[in-house]
Order: sequence, then structure tokens, then C-alpha cells
Amino acid sequence: MNKLTKVGCSALCGSLAAISAANAGDLTVTGGADMTWISQDGPVTGAPLGIGSNYTFKGSGELDNGWTFDLTIANTNLSAFSAANINLTMGGLGKLNFNQGNSGNGVAAYDDKMPTAWEETWGTGLSTGVRLALGSGSSQNIMYTTPTILGTTIALTYAPEHGASDIGDKTGVASSTNKKSSYDASININPSLGTEILSGLNVFAAASTIETAGSNGTDDAYEGVAGVTYDIGPLSLGVQWSGDYTGQDEIKTSTTTDNSVFNLYKNVAFGVAFNVSDDLSVSYGEWSARKSGYTDTLTLQPDEAGRTIQIESMQIAYTMGGASIRIADTDADNVAWSRGANQHATTISLGLAF
Repeated sequence: MNKLTKVGCSALCGSLAAISAANAGDLTVTGGADMTWISQDGPVTGAPLGIGSNYTFKGSGELDNGWTFDLTIANTNLSAFSAANINLTMGGLGKLNFNQGNSGNGVAAYDDKMPTAWEETWGTGLSTGVRLALGSGSSQNIMYTTPTILGTTIALTYAPEHGASDIGDKTGVASSTNKKSSYDASININPSLGTEILSGLNVFAAASTIETAGSNGTDDAYEGVAGVTYDIGPLSLGVQWSGDYTGQDEIKTSTTTDNSVFNLYKNVAFGVAFNVSDDLSVSYGEWSARKSGYTDTLTLQPDEAGRTIQIESMQIAYTMGGASIRIADTDADNVAWSRGANQHATTISLGLAF
């Protein structure tokens, strides 16, 4: 990690007088690189070798009353801007987060909490097509998090315009979708009750309401997640459920035959991970995604054709200082909701952190 101390904003905006009062604090830079090789059954389109580069700037400071603040700016591959967020920690009053839509707030923070040695079951390189519960997290939003009391933390998230993200200051951007405002609420409970055996237990739930303009036969959309994880010694277990009601109860035209006629998507996932040592871990996870609730008789599909995606992934990870070697063997059935579109891939990854 490289650390730059007391970096003035004047170097960036050229106005020393405007920022002199705020010219105190720290700026840190962290990052890493990932190199992967994916081997898929059957023909492979393109090169199997991939390189990912990521780095993050983080600035922090403190107010006279003891409150602290920090700014995080994330950049992904090819130095592409990902998102920025500002945290204001207000002591015993909790924390405020202003987020540009990096899928880290609200329901999106709980889209997949299953233990794993490396990546999510669906995130090892296959284009599975699963729908995740994102709520306000994928939009420009503000989130308030309460202090943790009796092992319980509550967060409330609001996005003024669902679907709009990466909005700069002094600007206003409208979403190009039919969505309007969205509201999320989440809770995480660690009911340890002062006992060691329950210290690794976490129960979580989150829900989101996404308002719509009500055109094209759509209603408000709803998303929800609930689950539990449990760590005991080197073993981690988890199971969770999530649902996505799109609000589309009516069909735009009598000949609609695409996936939009399905208005309910449901996911069930579980995972188990084991730390063999401080450096070596293994895991196994499953993810099952199902769509239902169609109303267009023209798209009735016999014997559940293409309505369930099933994914299994076995993973192993070994860390050597700032380097990590990860291997994932993943099977996916009916990817992208296409019956018989089954895929298998082995992904090898080398991660370097600095």
C-alpha cells in the first residue's frame, strides 16, 4: 500500500483558496491485479487468458467534533471509473453513506452472502444469466446505518431515481427506464448473547420497493433477501433465499414471447467453506434460480423448459503473502434460461495485491 500524506485538492482543481480549510488528512492507494485462464468444455470463443487490474483511492479526515469522513474512488480494468462513495461516521449516531451505485448498499449488499474460498458460485467466469436482488444499490443512493446495538444493525437506503448512477455534483440525471424512486431496508443480527458458540452466527434480511411510472401495464417492483451464515472454528456454513417481483402483471402486446412475461424470479443458495490452514481454504456452493408467474398463454413452456438455472462450484484458494492462487470448477445448467444450454468451466486465477 502506498500512502500519501496531506495531499491538497489544489493540485487537482487549481484553486488553493477554495480548499485551504479542508487541506488536511490522508490519501491512500491500494490495488491489485488478477490473471485468469478459463477452460470450457466444447469450443471456446476468443482467448482464454484474461487480465484484470483494479486500484482504489481512499481519502479520510476528521471533524472538530470527532466525526470522521472518507472518500473512496474505485477504478477497474483499463483504468475505467467504477464508482465513488463518501462515508460520514457520526459516532453514536450511526453512519451516512453517499454512493454512486457500486451495488454495495441496500439489498445489493446481501445479494450473495454465502461463504466461499474465492468467488460467488455464479461469478467464476460463466455467463449464467442469474438475476440478483439489487434494489437501490445499483443506483445513486444514500444509506443510513444505525450503530450496532445488542448485535443488531439496521440500514435504510434511498435512491431518488432508480437506475441512474455515477452522477456528478451540480447535475441531475433521469433514469431511462420506467422506474422512479426506490427504498431499501436491511437488518443483520448477531445473536451471540455473550456466548462463544453463537459468536459466529449472523441472521440477515433485506427488502426493496421500486416505484414505477405505471405505464405499459407495470406495477411497483419488490425485491427481498433473507438468510443465515454460521462460522464455527475453521468451518463456515450459509443458506439464503431471494426473490424479485418485476411488477409486470400485464403484457405489452398479445404476441410477447420474451422473458419479460415472467414477473417473478426466485433464488436459493447455500455454501460451505473450510479453512484448512491460515493460507489454504476450500469451498462448495450451489445456486438455483427459477422464474415463474407468466400470464401470456402464448409462452407456456412444457415440463419446466428453461425455467430453472442450476449452478454448482467447487473452489480452492491458497495465499502466499501478497499473491493468491485460486481454482474453481463450475457446472451450470440451462444458462440464460435456455433449456439444455449447459456449461462447464475450470477457472485458474492468480491474484496479486499491493
